[in-house]
Amino acid sequence: MLQIPHEKLKEFLLKDGLVSESDFSAAQEDANRLGQDLGDVLISRGIINERYLLGLISNYFGVESTNLDISSLDESVVKLLPEEISRKRRIVVFKRNADNSYDAAMENPSDLETIEFVSNFLKSSLHPFLTSSSELSKAFSVYSREFTKDFKKTIEENIRASLESKAKGIEEAAADVPIVALVDNILSYAVSLRASDIHIEILESYILIRYRIDGILHEIMQIPKEIHAAIIARIKLLSQLKMDEHSKPQDGRFRYELIKENIDIRVSIMPTFHGEKIVMRLLPAAQKPLSLEELGIHGNEITKVIENINKTYGMALVCGPTGSGKTTTLYSILNILNKMEVNIVTVEDPIEYEIKYVNQTQINPKSGITFASGLRSILRQDPNIILVGEIRDEETAEISVHSALTGHLVLSSLHTNDAPTAIPRFIDMKVVPFLVAAVINVIIAQRLVRKICPSCIYSYTPDKKVLKTVEDQIKETGVSEIPSLPKVLFKGKGCPACGGSGYQGRIGIFEILSIDDEIRELIISQNFSLEKLKGMARKKGMVSMFDDGIRKTEIGVTTLEEVLRVIRE
Repeated sequence: MLQIPHEKLKEFLLKDGLVSESDFSAAQEDANRLGQDLGDVLISRGIINERYLLGLISNYFGVESTNLDISSLDESVVKLLPEEISRKRRIVVFKRNADNSYDAAMENPSDLETIEFVSNFLKSSLHPFLTSSSELSKAFSVYSREFTKDFKKTIEENIRASLESKAKGIEEAAADVPIVALVDNILSYAVSLRASDIHIEILESYILIRYRIDGILHEIMQIPKEIHAAIIARIKLLSQLKMDEHSKPQDGRFRYELIKENIDIRVSIMPTFHGEKIVMRLLPAAQKPLSLEELGIHGNEITKVIENINKTYGMALVCGPTGSGKTTTLYSILNILNKMEVNIVTVEDPIEYEIKYVNQTQINPKSGITFASGLRSILRQDPNIILVGEIRDEETAEISVHSALTGHLVLSSLHTNDAPTAIPRFIDMKVVPFLVAAVINVIIAQRLVRKICPSCIYSYTPDKKVLKTVEDQIKETGVSEIPSLPKVLFKGKGCPACGGSGYQGRIGIFEILSIDDEIRELIISQNFSLEKLKGMARKKGMVSMFDDGIRKTEIGVTTLEEVLRVIRE
């Protein structure tokens, strides 16, 4: 994106009262050290948001900005520019004008070389508009629609060629062109659908391929089991795993290179009754940590988090079940804290993303590196901030608490259903209550809900019968107080952009408990109970995950059904 000179940007932010001189200077130093844009650093720290920055850039450079509405994009116009050029040059052609000129959205409308190149390619003049990186990424999804149409036909051709293949040995089969093409297409299709995981399961009479998209598993296809061995061999070859091992679990990883982006793929192979099952986790290689606002934390809740993670010692916990986005939240907090003057060390299982200037350690029980032993070693590395991927046992809990007591800020995760339950969970792990009260600064509990597809969103007024059904479902979740439901709700109709689901992408719903002196006194008192803690937290203004979900339904971010689904889990 275009960059406003730092001094000018500082002037604007000071004038609007959004930042102090010292905070701006600190953000500027960290941007230089981390090799990030200053605007991205300011956004990640919650000082400004992307829309505000876009407005400043538009006004400063005198260029028009645009919001790319995917639902109204003319696919035939977008595809006049090949996907490879569009992605490489960071430009989307989105409108043909009456004079046969074109409107194009760019991160940098002053990039004259790209404007000239695209004008020559289209043999027409170009009117550049400023847009954000996230808007461009959404627009690129238009290219995936054509791939989706052709996918099954391509797969069928690859399967037919694989069955007719004359490859003799298993290693020869793994390198056979039809199998290579088949695996490539399975991976490419998963990326185009924004899948986070690929499941390749061998059943009695066929292979089942499923993708996890926005947290939900979808059956994609069934293919003949005769090519199972070749597919397994191909993925083992890519992951550098033992080709002749079929009775033990194996873990590996490899990088898959696309026009769009490089994807790191984590592979788990497990023997099952009918043969080996593969699960592949897809991780963008150049993942940019999200800001707290992008995660779904807003307003006063951001202030609570920032105040507590800026303390020099104590503990910040992120809670939720597996797959609720805890690691993403922890990485976002690390990105905020990643400054020149601090030494950050982590022990993780696994390391999902590499973070510049953070010393990350992967646990490896075979080599004697567990969360507990890794944490002991970390304490000899003179850390200021420690991230422990997860507190699972009494030993890790004890060392984490003592680390937080001795001048370290400890970030970690726990498997609890809500924020207050983290307190008795620690006590269950034999940490005495006065230590729990002394070290915990803030507890963030979360779930991930699917966002309504922006291409097919519509509003509706629910009738009394629907509202009564919803209220009955809310009671079943165990929510103590039924909030007033929005009079207008939103849904997605289902369209090609979201694969007919009505949803696209995910966002968090959060419950943030800031531990103050009154709550500390309750924790160490003889009559402490979880219900009393929850009651006090509500009196102090803690917004429950359910209430946060309701707020997000009111503004059309997600649906009431989706909030109820994840709260029940």
